[in-house]
Formats: sequence, C-alpha cells, structure tokens
Amino acid sequence: MDRRGFLMAAAGAASLPPVLAKAAGIDAAVRTGTIKDVAHVVILTQENRGFDHYFGSMAGVRGFGDRFPIPVADHPAAKDRTVWIQGNGPGEGRPPVIAPFHLNTQQTFAHMRVEGTPHLWPDAQAAWNEGRIDTWPVAKGEHAMGHYQAQDIPFQFALANAFTLCDAYHCSIQSGTNPNRLFIWTGTNDGDGKEGGPAITNSHDRFPQVGGATDPYRWTTYVERLQAAGISWRIYQDMADNFTDNPTAGFKTFRDSYFKAEGSDPRLAAEGLSTYKLDALKADVLAGKLPAVSYVVAGQLDSEHPGPSSPAQGADFTARVIEALTADPSVWAKTVLFVNYDENDGFFDHLPPPSPPSKDASGAMLGGSTVDTAGEYHLASNAFDKAAERPELFGRPYGFGPRVPMFVVSPWSRGGWVNSQAFDHTSVVRFLEARFGVAEPNITPWRRAVSGDLTSCFDFKTPNAKPFAQALPKTAETAARAAALPGRTKPPTPATPTAPTQAFGTRPSRALPYALDVIATAKADGLKLTFRNTGAAGAVFHVYDHAKLDAPPRRYTVEAGKSLDDRWTAGPHDLWILGPNGFHRRFVGDGAEMVEVLAGFDRKAQTLTLTLRNPAGGARKLAVVSEAYKLAPWKAELAVGDTASKAWPLKATAGWYDLTITEEGRPGFRRRLAGRLETGRDGLSDPALGGPAIMSRA
Repeated sequence: MDRRGFLMAAAGAASLPPVLAKAAGIDAAVRTGTIKDVAHVVILTQENRGFDHYFGSMAGVRGFGDRFPIPVADHPAAKDRTVWIQGNGPGEGRPPVIAPFHLNTQQTFAHMRVEGTPHLWPDAQAAWNEGRIDTWPVAKGEHAMGHYQAQDIPFQFALANAFTLCDAYHCSIQSGTNPNRLFIWTGTNDGDGKEGGPAITNSHDRFPQVGGATDPYRWTTYVERLQAAGISWRIYQDMADNFTDNPTAGFKTFRDSYFKAEGSDPRLAAEGLSTYKLDALKADVLAGKLPAVSYVVAGQLDSEHPGPSSPAQGADFTARVIEALTADPSVWAKTVLFVNYDENDGFFDHLPPPSPPSKDASGAMLGGSTVDTAGEYHLASNAFDKAAERPELFGRPYGFGPRVPMFVVSPWSRGGWVNSQAFDHTSVVRFLEARFGVAEPNITPWRRAVSGDLTSCFDFKTPNAKPFAQALPKTAETAARAAALPGRTKPPTPATPTAPTQAFGTRPSRALPYALDVIATAKADGLKLTFRNTGAAGAVFHVYDHAKLDAPPRRYTVEAGKSLDDRWTAGPHDLWILGPNGFHRRFVGDGAEMVEVLAGFDRKAQTLTLTLRNPAGGARKLAVVSEAYKLAPWKAELAVGDTASKAWPLKATAGWYDLTITEEGRPGFRRRLAGRLETGRDGLSDPALGGPAIMSRA
C-alpha cells in the first residue's frame, strides 16, 4: 500500500468528533517542505495517565499483545511469569497476583473518576524496581493495574486515529508532576544539585507565600532562552487555578518578576505568570498574534488528573484547545500541537524504560554506556525534598520513567500513524531546538544520545493527502456527566488474573533511525555479548538473565555508530534482551562451544541474511524456523569449520522478522532474533501484535 493508501485506510476506519474532523481536514501551509514551515508550536501537558492504562488495547501499538514481555522472577502464586502478572502485597482478601483489568465505564460510569495512586520518587522507584517491574501493586495500589478501552475514552482513541500517537514516549523521571514538567520547560531537574535542585518532588510548584519552597531554583528555563533569542512565547493558564502545574513558579527569575523585584524582567511574569485562558488563546489565533511557542496549563477539573478530573473532562478540554487553534485555519496550517502527560500517576506500564545502568553495592555499573551519564544519577539531595529521600535510592538513575501518551497533532502528522522511536519530555525541547535554533545546554549527553527530537513524527515534504473523517457527538456531554459524579472510586480487584487483550491490526508506522544487533560468542571461558549500533540514534539494550531474575537487569547504552562488549561467566546461560520497537534477542546455551550466528541486514534489498559457522565440537544439524510472519524455514548441516548462509526477503513483512535457531540433539542451544529492518521509509506497525497478553514465559 502506498503512503496515501495508508492514510486513507487508517483514518477512514475511525470516526472523529467534529473538532478533530475540522483539524484533520486543514492542509499544511507548505512553503519550504521542511520544519521551517512550522510557525507555531503549542504544548498541552495533561496529568497522570500511562500508556498501557489508555492504549494497551489499541491495535498497532506496543500494548497488551506485545510478543516480548519481560520475564520476572517466580512468585509463589505464579511461576514462569512475565511482567503482566504482578505480585501483590499481603493482606486478607487481597489476590496474591494481579494482571491489568478493565475499568469498564460502560458498565460502571463511576470508573471514569477512578481514584489516583501514589506517584512520587520513592514509590515510582519501587514500582520500577531498577527494571524488574515485578511487584507494581505493592508500591502503587491494586487499582493501578486498571486500564481503559476504546469505548471508555473515545476521544483519545479518535485523536490517535486522526493524527500520530507515540508508543515509546516516556516521562523523564521516576517521580511526579513538577519534576517531570521541569524537563519540559527546562530540559533538566538539576540532577547534580548545583542550582537549587535536584528536583524529585513538587516542593517548588508554587510561591513560598502559599507553601512553596523558599529557596528557588536558579538554573535557566528554556523560555528565557527563547526570549533572549527574540522568539515569542506565552503560557496560557488561569492563575487562580492552574493546579500548580506551571513549574516556572519555582524559579528565582520568575518569582522576582512576579513580585517586581528590582532589576527583574517584567516580561517573564507578563507571559509566564499571568492569566490567559482559552478565550485568550482563541483571540490570539484570530488576531494573528499566536506566539511561536505556547504552553497550555489546565485547571484541576480539566487536567485529566485522577480524582478531580477524568479522561472525559480532559478530552473536552483538549477538544476546546484544538477548537481555539483551528479558529483560523490559516494559523492551524502552520501549527504543531503536542499533547502529552507529565507522568503516569501510578498506572501500570509493562515496557521497561530506557535508563542508564543500575549500580551494584560497590557503585559499579550493571551494564555499560558509551556515552557520559553525568547528571543522570541521584547523587545529591535537596533540603526541600527530604521527606522523599531514601538512603537506598541514592545512586539510582533518575529516568526515563514509564511510558505516557503523546499525541502529535498537526497538518504534517495526520493519518493515524504510530511512531515508536524512544522519546521523553526533553524531546519537546529538542523539537523546539530543531525549529528555532535555540540550544538547551541543560539536556544531558545521555538523553541526547537516547531520546529523539520528535521530527520523525512528521512529513514536512508531502503532508497534504487528506484523510476521510466522519463526525461523532462532541465531548461536552460526557465531560459534564463525569464532573457530576459525587466523588472518586476505587474499582474492585479481580480475584483471578485474566490476560488483557489487544485488538489485532496494523497502523502506518514512521521510519525509525535504528540499526541494532547483538552478537553472542560462546567460548569455554564464558559468553561475550557485543552490542552494535550502526544506526543514526543511540539505544538502550536491556538484558535479563533467567538465572538471576531477582537481580536488576543489566542495561547498555550504545551511541549511534558505536559498539560495546560485556562478558558473562562460563557455564549455562539464558539471556533475554530487549531494545526499541520490538528488537529482541535471546541466547540460550549449555556452556560448551556453539555455532556462531551472524545476522546481516541489507536496507536497499530489504533482506535479512543469517550466517551460521561451526567452529568446533563435531558436525551439527541446525534448524531455523519463523516464530511469526511466515518466513521460510531452513535446515543446515555443518561439519567442523563449515559456514552456511541464507537470505530472507522482508519486503512482504514490512521489514519485520522473527527467527529461532536450534540444534538437533542439543536442547541447551537456542538463538532467537526478532525486530524490524529499517529502510529509511515509512512502513507498518508490527503485524504480529494483538491478542491476549503473554502471561507465562517460554
């Protein structure tokens, strides 16, 4: 199917609320065919929703049907479990293990206003558990495993089906609202603690006169850099109710401006700490005065935060933002709207976030990195965050945190796309850098290597293939119904875990900058892994050792164009490796000499070639089978010193592959290689995604 066919098929299958239909029908104003055609960037950051919590059931994204859920340690009530089976805390009547369960608002509308969960530094670190992700409900509560489906949040699904959804966008830090919003506004939480940080709590989310920390943050915000460069900006909010979600309130320069301190810059308060509601946003659009960069901060009832707000109320607010921005179609034709969520609250997400390596008791890295990780570990304390400090959490990586939804809404991102590049909140700043040329030195080298700049979400050259759209009822009625609920609710936990299910189907998928491989070389003295990155972006590899699932996984950050080696001790091994966008390798061995397996990828020919070499140990009979995508099987007999190769065409599978190599008479040998060959062209999401979650590891 050609690109226009992708767009028409994806969007034609989705009915849209009127405001989305209007936005999806406005063509981009193409002048240069580059990012320079973007005149306005608007950032709406909502509250506290996780990716699986919203979109685990959606077709074509890495959700409940993920074929590579990480292995977790055995539980007394569930052996050989994957991440979908979470251990629960003790207590009468509490089920010992929990799987994600449906918050069915069609059956019980009160589930629209589900209670919030713990979501600060200590409990977020506990739920992540250095990548083990094995007892989430203990830290976050049982109802943190609840999720919605399309019929519960139709606007959010429609928004994704009309534009672009990122399924590997993470919050920036394993903590709550203000620390994460600092990454959006400034690119950092001051991890080294040199300018009033590090921020791990909400201590600075308001002025001291109303309970905020007295010692302000002193590093430079990105909006100050924009202003210095002559780039217009504004924060649209109600200062009487912005739910303390404007992080500039914690900075000395902004506080001085607001309180008119001598020598302060009055423009900071005028644009960043003044009331401009959505009527002002619409008026600026109609008057041709929309700034180059705008931030929208909702009040608590519109924020989508569990408790005071809901998915329905957040949907209505987002619709009103889009309505304001499309009031003048000529302005929308030059506008990008990012709709993201500052953090996941405590709602469960199954994908281990890219993170620097954890450290052992001696401070040694459990893994490695080719890029400097300075500023990414919690090595300093903040006097105002003492209540959240835990001695055992010193030295932990700050982030990434769990995945959160990110909608890329613009005339250049229409058509129901999925983008699976690794992003975090600093990616928003990176996009602004790419468009306006204003650098942000606060972003660490590690994040620059691993996290993209969101430009891969757009087609700036040929964006104007119009998708079909059909109108549905507006959002206001359901939002009013949710607002009228008498309070929040905690849903009952199912007594028996049931596998959540993801819809089958594909989505048009953006080209990604990855070209990754892991090579295993087994010798009598141990197993060497070589992590190779010949792509254009850095990546994190997660290595889970089936023999040591109680220990943190090892993680390896490899920059573009580099490689990294590590070694396991001699003896049997079973290593399970995960990388971005479904990249997977599994190496099982009995400790003796083994066949060497090399993968070769030809982007132009769209082929995968396996080369098998028998270095020693006698003749071998090998079998290669396809675990998905119906790739042809292959058998090879190799004498000592022999080499054999076979190529598989991947054009028919949109670049996706999954092959397992076994040896006859040797059950202790297995190699599995899966992922997507990137060709530099847009394609399809993983066609093997969908169905019930894999609850037990093989």
